[in-house]
Amino acid sequence: MWPTRLRVVQDAAVFVILTLYTSHLAGSISISSSQRSFTRSVQDSVFFSVDVTCSGVPNVQWTFMSSAVSRLIVTWQPLNITEDYSNRVQAFANGSMVLSDLRLQDTGYYVVTITDAAGSSKDAGFVLKVNGCVPSPEVLYEDLHYLLITALALAAMAVLSMLSMWLLHKAYKKMVVWRRRRRMPANDATELQPFEDNPDNNRPETVN
Repeated sequence: MWPTRLRVVQDAAVFVILTLYTSHLAGSISISSSQRSFTRSVQDSVFFSVDVTCSGVPNVQWTFMSSAVSRLIVTWQPLNITEDYSNRVQAFANGSMVLSDLRLQDTGYYVVTITDAAGSSKDAGFVLKVNGCVPSPEVLYEDLHYLLITALALAAMAVLSMLSMWLLHKAYKKMVVWRRRRRMPANDATELQPFEDNPDNNRPETVN
C-alpha cells in the first residue's frame, strides 16, 4: 500500500515540476510592439513591427484571420511565404513583417506566433483596416450586374415605345381609311345617278 501512495506522490510531483517548467518557458518569450492597430488605404503598405525576446532562435509565424477566412501568411525559420502573399510580404529577423500593395480584402486581424527552441509559443494580435475607392471583385460584379439589369430595362422600354408608335400609326391609318369610306356613298349617290330613257326617243320617226 505504501509503494502505491509513494508512486502517486511522485507522479504528482513530476506533473507540478513539468507545469512550472512549461510556465517558465512560456514566460521567457516576450513580444512587444509600439502599435497594434493600423488604418491604411488601398495599395499602401503596413509595417507590423515587433520586438521578440526568447531563448534560442525563434520560429515566427504570421496568420491572417477575418470573419470569412483564416490563412497562413509566412513562417521563418526557414522562410516560407504562401503563394497568395509571395509578392507582397517582406519578413525581418526580429519577427516584424511588411505587407505591401494592400487590398480591401486585407482588412482583418493579424496574429504573430513566436515559438522558441523548447517548443513554447506565444501570440500577439494586430488589427488592420484598409480604406479606398478601388473596388473589390465582389463590388465589380455587383456593379456589372446592376448595369446589365439597367441596360435590359432600357432596351425593353425602347422596344415597348417602338411597338406603341407602330400600333398608333396603324390605328391612325385605319381611321383615315374608315373616314374615307364613310364619305364615299354620299359622293356616289350624286355622281352615279341611274339613267332614265326618254319616252320620246323611243318613238319611230314619221315619214311625211
